[in-house]
Amino acid sequence: MALTQSNLQPAPASFAAALSSSRSLSLSPDLSFPSSWHRTRRSLAIRASAVAAPTSTPSAAAQKSAVQSVKARQIVDSRGNPTIEVDLVTGDGALFRSAVPSGASTGIYEALELRDGDKKVYGGKGVLNAVRNINEILGPKLIGVDVRSQADVDAIMLDMDGTPNKSKFGANAILGVSLSVCRAGAGAKGVPLYKHIQELSGTKELVMPVPAFNVINGGSHAGNNLAMQEFMILPVGAASFAEALRMGSEVYHVLKGIIKAKYGQDACNVGDEGGFAPNVQDNREGLVLLMDAIDKAGYTGKIKIGMDVAASEFFTKDGRYDLDFKNQPNDGSYVYAAQSLCDIYKDFVKDFPIVSIEDPFDQDDWSSWASLVSSVDIQLVGDDLLVTNPKRIAEAIEKKACNALLLKVNQIGTVTESIKAALDSKAAGWGVMIKTGAPCRSERLAKYNQLLRIEEELGDVRYAGESFRSPL
Repeated sequence: MALTQSNLQPAPASFAAALSSSRSLSLSPDLSFPSSWHRTRRSLAIRASAVAAPTSTPSAAAQKSAVQSVKARQIVDSRGNPTIEVDLVTGDGALFRSAVPSGASTGIYEALELRDGDKKVYGGKGVLNAVRNINEILGPKLIGVDVRSQADVDAIMLDMDGTPNKSKFGANAILGVSLSVCRAGAGAKGVPLYKHIQELSGTKELVMPVPAFNVINGGSHAGNNLAMQEFMILPVGAASFAEALRMGSEVYHVLKGIIKAKYGQDACNVGDEGGFAPNVQDNREGLVLLMDAIDKAGYTGKIKIGMDVAASEFFTKDGRYDLDFKNQPNDGSYVYAAQSLCDIYKDFVKDFPIVSIEDPFDQDDWSSWASLVSSVDIQLVGDDLLVTNPKRIAEAIEKKACNALLLKVNQIGTVTESIKAALDSKAAGWGVMIKTGAPCRSERLAKYNQLLRIEEELGDVRYAGESFRSPL
């Protein structure tokens, strides 16, 4: 699944870089929250009731950081679909703007993304009703609330919505406001966004993440025959994030030359997330292409491989997995039972330097997840399985179903709940991943370039490298 796409390693830094771009939310970080956080932090649980109005005259600082106005509008995202943009103005006249990310493939347990459903307008994907919910209901209720109190603002909106999946106002409506409040909170404190998120989460040390570049696209991201959705490269052998970005970019261009020579110029067209979409017939063939590019670029041993299978996309009604699902009807020769698919993954891990696999099974196939976790020593990332939901995360921890979270704020709908999801995952010893895509397309590079700036600003900051699963 993807919002644009192993484990980048700074918690707030990656999170902030992702929030700093207005379209899809994807990079690959392992958010580095301290394991002791669950013992020392103040509770970040969403409170069930709204914040009481102050009884005394607010201070000058509080007046400057109070919400003065909230204005939402419908804009168009990087895939050409409508999404929500929210302008928030604080008491000192400062404007803070955010846009809501949206994924190409979505899990059934995600919070509700409210669409208008009018097939005559944007194919039914308009978001004017969600915009109206912000402008007429949520926004007016938040006037005067202090943007530095992220948990309080999110609690007010959740209390007003009152549904388990934010179906009343739409998770996209609530998230648009929550993101702008987060930006405004940073502005009110006079700190960068990543520093503000660091403070909200109680993170002590920032560690630069290992990017996972989605360089070959399949599944719902491309029109080829590849069933598995993303083939990624992770520069774990780099000394810094800047070097990792260079290594990824170099391999990307080498891969382009290999694909052009083998499949023709047309195969160099890119998918939704900037990766190439050659007419590869077999998933193993995609992995071989990555190995060839890594070797030719001179980075054998320094760059590892990750995959996002997005298996729910080809899970059949009878509980099997159809790797030829894009061709219907088909003869069933590529339909596998869960155990057979598990064996394929184990062969991949044995034959290739794979360090991370995302969504290897359907979002309800818990037993298959647990079976794979117990049989391979790599990162197994829950996206559709977990949907950034603390309740699903708790269930996965209990069932030992995976060992990493793919963090997507649009799946859960507020910054506060997203932070809690990350903290709960880190407390369980998991990795946390945020994805962005290939080193191509401006909406992808906006996040990578922001991480370059953050690394430069921090100066002497550690790069996660080989320790991306447990950077602290």
